[in-house]
Amino acid sequence: QVQLVESGGNLVQPGGSLTLSCTASGLTSDYYVIGWFREAPGKEREGVSCLSNRAGATYYADSVKCRFTISRDSAQNTVYLRMNSLKPGDRGIYYCAVDPRDTFLAWRVQSDAPPPDYWGQGTQVTVSA
Repeated sequence: QVQLVESGGNLVQPGGSLTLSCTASGLTSDYYVIGWFREAPGKEREGVSCLSNRAGATYYADSVKCRFTISRDSAQNTVYLRMNSLKPGDRGIYYCAVDPRDTFLAWRVQSDAPPPDYWGQGTQVTVSA
Protein backbone atom coordinates (compact mmCIF):
# COMPACT_ATOMS: atom_id res chain seq x y z
CA GLN A 1 0.00 0.00 0.00
CA VAL A 2 1.33 3.44 -0.95
CA GLN A 3 1.72 5.84 1.94
CA LEU A 4 2.63 9.53 1.77
CA VAL A 5 3.57 11.44 4.90
CA GLU A 6 4.20 15.18 4.65
CA SER A 7 5.38 17.65 7.24
CA GLY A 8 6.87 21.10 7.64
CA GLY A 9 3.83 23.37 7.61
CA ASN A 10 3.96 26.31 9.97
CA LEU A 11 3.10 29.94 10.58
CA VAL A 12 5.48 32.27 8.75
CA GLN A 13 5.60 36.02 8.11
CA PRO A 14 5.29 37.44 4.60
CA GLY A 15 8.65 37.27 2.88
CA GLY A 16 9.72 34.31 4.97
CA SER A 17 10.69 30.80 3.94
CA LEU A 18 9.50 27.30 4.69
CA THR A 19 10.43 23.79 3.58
CA LEU A 20 7.88 20.99 3.24
CA SER A 21 8.84 17.31 3.18
CA CYS A 22 7.02 14.27 1.83
CA THR A 23 8.23 10.72 2.39
CA ALA A 24 6.77 7.97 0.21
CA SER A 25 6.59 4.24 0.86
CA GLY A 26 5.09 1.29 -0.98
CA LEU A 27 5.97 2.48 -4.50
CA THR A 28 7.15 -0.47 -6.59
CA SER A 29 7.95 1.41 -9.81
CA ASP A 30 10.47 4.17 -10.44
CA TYR A 31 8.17 5.78 -13.02
CA TYR A 32 5.83 8.20 -11.30
CA VAL A 33 5.25 11.90 -10.73
CA ILE A 34 5.30 13.24 -7.20
CA GLY A 35 4.48 16.76 -6.10
CA TRP A 36 2.31 19.21 -4.20
CA PHE A 37 -1.19 20.64 -4.34
CA ARG A 38 -2.68 23.29 -2.08
CA GLU A 39 -6.17 24.29 -0.97
CA ALA A 40 -7.19 27.60 0.57
CA PRO A 41 -10.63 28.73 1.79
CA GLY A 42 -12.79 29.89 -1.11
CA LYS A 43 -10.32 28.72 -3.75
CA GLU A 44 -10.10 25.62 -5.91
CA ARG A 45 -7.38 23.09 -5.40
CA GLU A 46 -4.23 24.22 -7.18
CA GLY A 47 -1.34 22.20 -8.50
CA VAL A 48 1.79 23.84 -7.10
CA SER A 49 4.78 21.83 -8.26
CA CYS A 50 5.82 18.31 -9.18
CA LEU A 51 8.68 16.29 -10.57
CA SER A 52 9.19 13.13 -12.56
CA ASN A 53 10.98 10.71 -10.28
CA ARG A 54 12.85 8.91 -13.06
CA ALA A 55 13.59 11.80 -15.42
CA GLY A 56 13.95 14.60 -12.90
CA ALA A 57 11.89 17.05 -14.95
CA THR A 58 9.96 19.61 -12.91
CA TYR A 59 6.80 21.66 -13.18
CA TYR A 60 5.81 24.86 -11.36
CA ALA A 61 2.60 26.83 -11.33
CA ASP A 62 3.06 30.35 -12.66
CA SER A 63 2.21 31.80 -9.26
CA VAL A 64 5.21 30.14 -7.58
CA LYS A 65 7.85 30.18 -10.31
CA CYS A 66 11.14 31.71 -9.15
CA ARG A 67 10.06 31.41 -5.50
CA PHE A 68 9.52 27.68 -4.89
CA THR A 69 11.93 24.83 -5.59
CA ILE A 70 11.06 21.13 -5.66
CA SER A 71 13.77 18.55 -5.05
CA ARG A 72 14.20 14.92 -4.09
CA ASP A 73 16.33 12.61 -1.99
CA SER A 74 16.09 9.29 -3.81
CA ALA A 75 17.85 7.31 -1.09
CA GLN A 76 15.25 8.41 1.46
CA ASN A 77 12.25 8.37 -0.94
CA THR A 78 11.60 11.96 0.03
CA VAL A 79 10.57 15.03 -1.95
CA TYR A 80 10.93 18.59 -0.68
CA LEU A 81 9.31 21.90 -1.49
CA ARG A 82 11.42 24.92 -0.57
CA MET A 83 9.20 27.98 -0.43
CA ASN A 84 10.84 31.41 -0.44
CA SER A 85 9.42 34.94 -0.44
CA LEU A 86 6.11 33.68 0.89
CA LYS A 87 3.01 35.77 0.26
CA PRO A 88 -0.40 35.74 1.97
CA GLY A 89 -1.78 34.08 -1.16
CA ASP A 90 0.43 31.05 -0.52
CA ARG A 91 -1.55 30.08 2.57
CA GLY A 92 -3.48 26.84 2.63
CA ILE A 93 -3.23 23.14 3.25
CA TYR A 94 -0.46 21.59 1.18
CA TYR A 95 -0.91 17.99 0.06
CA CYS A 96 1.71 15.64 -1.29
CA ALA A 97 0.47 13.48 -4.17
CA VAL A 98 1.74 10.73 -6.47
CA ASP A 99 0.49 10.01 -9.99
CA PRO A 100 1.65 6.58 -11.18
CA ARG A 101 0.83 7.53 -14.79
CA ASP A 102 4.03 9.59 -14.88
CA THR A 103 2.38 12.75 -16.19
CA PHE A 104 2.22 16.39 -15.10
CA LEU A 105 -1.31 16.86 -16.46
CA ALA A 106 -3.09 16.62 -13.11
CA TRP A 107 -1.09 19.60 -11.84
CA ARG A 108 -2.10 21.91 -14.69
CA VAL A 109 -4.88 24.41 -13.96
CA GLN A 110 -6.81 23.93 -17.22
CA SER A 111 -6.45 20.17 -17.44
CA ASP A 112 -9.33 17.68 -17.13
CA ALA A 113 -6.95 14.88 -16.24
CA PRO A 114 -7.96 12.69 -13.31
CA PRO A 115 -6.36 13.51 -9.97
CA PRO A 116 -3.33 11.63 -8.69
CA ASP A 117 -4.00 8.24 -7.14
CA TYR A 118 -2.25 8.76 -3.82
CA TRP A 119 -2.43 11.60 -1.32
CA GLY A 120 -0.92 12.56 1.98
CA GLN A 121 -2.85 13.96 4.92
CA GLY A 122 -1.87 17.59 4.34
CA THR A 123 0.14 20.15 6.25
CA GLN A 124 -1.00 23.68 7.06
CA VAL A 125 0.90 26.72 5.80
CA THR A 126 -0.12 30.09 7.23
CA VAL A 127 1.42 33.35 5.99
CA SER A 128 0.61 36.22 8.32
CA ALA A 129 2.27 39.03 10.22
